[in-house]
Amino acid sequence: MVLGKVKSFTVSYDCLNDSNVPVFSSGDSVSGRVIIEVTGEIRVKSLKINAKGFAKVRWTESRNAGSNTAYTQNYTEEVEYLNHKDILIGHERDDDNSEEGLTTIHSGRHEYAFSFELPQTPLATSFEGKHGSVRYWVKAELHRPWLLPMKTKKEFTVFEHIDINTPLLLSPQAGTKDKTLCCWFCTSGPISLSAKIERKGYTPGESIQIFAEIENCSSRMVVPKAAIYQTQTFYAKGKMKEVKQLVANLRGESLSSGKTETWNGKMLKIPPVSPSILDCSIIRVEYSLMVYVDIPGAINLSLNLPLVIGTIPLHPFGSRTSSVSSQCSMSWLGMGLPERPEAPPSYAEIVTEEQRLAVPAAREELEGHLFAYIHEFRFQPPPLYSEIDPNPDHASCTEERRLDSCPSR
Repeated sequence: MVLGKVKSFTVSYDCLNDSNVPVFSSGDSVSGRVIIEVTGEIRVKSLKINAKGFAKVRWTESRNAGSNTAYTQNYTEEVEYLNHKDILIGHERDDDNSEEGLTTIHSGRHEYAFSFELPQTPLATSFEGKHGSVRYWVKAELHRPWLLPMKTKKEFTVFEHIDINTPLLLSPQAGTKDKTLCCWFCTSGPISLSAKIERKGYTPGESIQIFAEIENCSSRMVVPKAAIYQTQTFYAKGKMKEVKQLVANLRGESLSSGKTETWNGKMLKIPPVSPSILDCSIIRVEYSLMVYVDIPGAINLSLNLPLVIGTIPLHPFGSRTSSVSSQCSMSWLGMGLPERPEAPPSYAEIVTEEQRLAVPAAREELEGHLFAYIHEFRFQPPPLYSEIDPNPDHASCTEERRLDSCPSR
């Protein structure tokens, strides 16, 4: 009898989403098929699958041992998240070449289904970094007598969901800094920077509204800028390796001496990036928004505002006018929203564009802290109806006491 040949040997997943991409989360059931296409007949001892998931870290560093002697130090670490085995054909033992217990596969296309559940415990999101990765896959092995095993492997993606509709990730992020430039015995005026964003959590594809005031009382020309950075941190053998990458950036107008620039919601779009990884013991992926002033010939003045890139987008009611947003999330695949009480009127419905834009010309001379206070309550939607200003006279008192922030002008 002439033995047949294996024409193709592949792994396929049963995708549950419209994009036909194998994406899963902890606790999900992963199902699929091992597809074998043969010409003629083949005899098989076993067909096995092994589903695995690992976070792995690896990098090397050169060390000097003295006397012109150097060596390379390797740093490696791994964490196992998944290890599932199953036999689709045959039996466990396949180390002999006995003709007993063989299964005959006839000519044609054959599919062998498999299914397993991902652990309920949190899993690390799939990731490919400079010094490490998080990967999940299913490997199939076809064992036949007197032949080497045939192997095939196919990866699948795991997302450990991060819901940005939580109080922590919906909270505003803000900061203020200033810097005085010195040149020999001469001291120029300060450069001040105040910046704020409406929340900490975002999803890829969203745009971050940046509110900022940059005041240049120095003698130099400066340029305000903003950038989103991804920081990859890898841990192994008590050591740490960090990689920082630029994700997106923007540039403001150049500011000459004595000038001020105000960003009233300047938009910076988040490109498709990996979600934050915060729960893996050997790999962390974090994001930050840096708002900074580029100062020629000096260290830049910068503010770092932390970001979390999530997978569950902002709920339509996830604003300051609705406190229920932090208690409900929208599913990753766009499931319908539960019924909710009627939302209060939007800010745009009760405040006209003319009222919103009627800003005093003196705003450009306000100090950073005062501007942040006015900005929060003048340009953003009003607070929850139950909130009461604990310092109702604070703004008016501050207005009377304010001084020119650039004495040299």
